[in-house]
Amino acid sequence: MSLSRPVLLRVIRAGCLGATAVVLAGVFALYTQPAFLVTMIDQLWACF
Repeated sequence: MSLSRPVLLRVIRAGCLGATAVVLAGVFALYTQPAFLVTMIDQLWACF
């Protein structure tokens, strides 16, 4: 079964939006952990 072009584009767009939401939720979850923030800042500071 083949989807029409507008339906296929809508499915692709919904998938991209869903993936973006999952990534943003993951980043938010990491930022709520202070130990992660300290480690990330230490690694960033080590670059300079």
